[in-house]
Amino acid sequence: MKLRVLIFLTAFSVAITVSSVNFYFQHRWYDVTITFFVSFSISFIVFYYLIEKYVYSKIKLIYKLIHNLKLGRDLRDALGEQHIISADPINDVEQEVKEWARQKKSEIDELRKQEKFRREFLTNISHEFKTPLFAIQGYIEAIQDDEFEDLDMAAQFLEKAAKNVDRLSYLIKDLDEISKLESGEIPINYTRFKINDLIKEVLDSLEMKAKQHDIKFIYKQKYDENVMVNADRDKIHQVIINLVDNSLKYGKTGGSTSVSLFNLHDQVLIEITDDGIGIEEKYLPRLFERFFRTEQSRSRQVGGSGLGLAIVKHIIEAHQQTINVRSTAGLGSTFGFTLQKAKQSPFPAIPGIK
Repeated sequence: MKLRVLIFLTAFSVAITVSSVNFYFQHRWYDVTITFFVSFSISFIVFYYLIEKYVYSKIKLIYKLIHNLKLGRDLRDALGEQHIISADPINDVEQEVKEWARQKKSEIDELRKQEKFRREFLTNISHEFKTPLFAIQGYIEAIQDDEFEDLDMAAQFLEKAAKNVDRLSYLIKDLDEISKLESGEIPINYTRFKINDLIKEVLDSLEMKAKQHDIKFIYKQKYDENVMVNADRDKIHQVIINLVDNSLKYGKTGGSTSVSLFNLHDQVLIEITDDGIGIEEKYLPRLFERFFRTEQSRSRQVGGSGLGLAIVKHIIEAHQQTINVRSTAGLGSTFGFTLQKAKQSPFPAIPGIK
């Protein structure tokens, strides 16, 4: 309700009351009418002055303060004072406070989530660093205690320590890469290339590892058609390597990993599917978080830094594309991501020249 309407109704009520009392004692309509208009005018002026001075001005000040804090100094100055003061500040203050309360509650909830994520991240990164460091420390202490009397054992321990040093190096390298991807320090160098050739290149490079896991690659010949995309070839190579390697780690012996291409309107969908251990539905929303591991993947034999999927997500999002996962525990998983199709060259192909 607007302020002037509220004052009008209050003054009207006072005038009715005073006029009723006057009529009760004098019973003269002329006096009652005069009393009504006089009392209404005086009441309206008095109430308006009092409310304007002691209530309305304070409410305007509170409203301006809240509004300025929400807008910020630069935007407030750009809008000007005329856009800040409203004709009905009481109602506006109510709406502003409610909206501000909802906003602050949302911010507090988000800060709590971030705090939880920070604690988990510190716990995970501490665990990832401590495991190889303690292993290296143990091997070195064992060699020192043996005083190099058993050279074969010393060589074996040094080899194992070196593997853990490599693991630390990979971990630091992956952390540095994620940091640079998040800050935009690593640019996306778009080029036009055939995605089919890149997929075959990745599968050929992982063929030996697939044989070690007794997993077969499926990539049908029909995908030899000319599918051109516009993306950073090296980074997409890393994405496909990580996803295919992931399917080998969590695939089943005697199983398969298939790569599929789907032509969309102006995009290409690439899917990597395995028939391995799969992922429980409750873990899917957090699968691309740094260092997140499901209960099935806690084994140290799996290896890796725990950052592979986080890097994949950052690379795809840096291309302004999407990545998703579908999975059923015990049946397997499918990771899919999109890439922008390359525009057809405006120049016709010359026969005999590729």
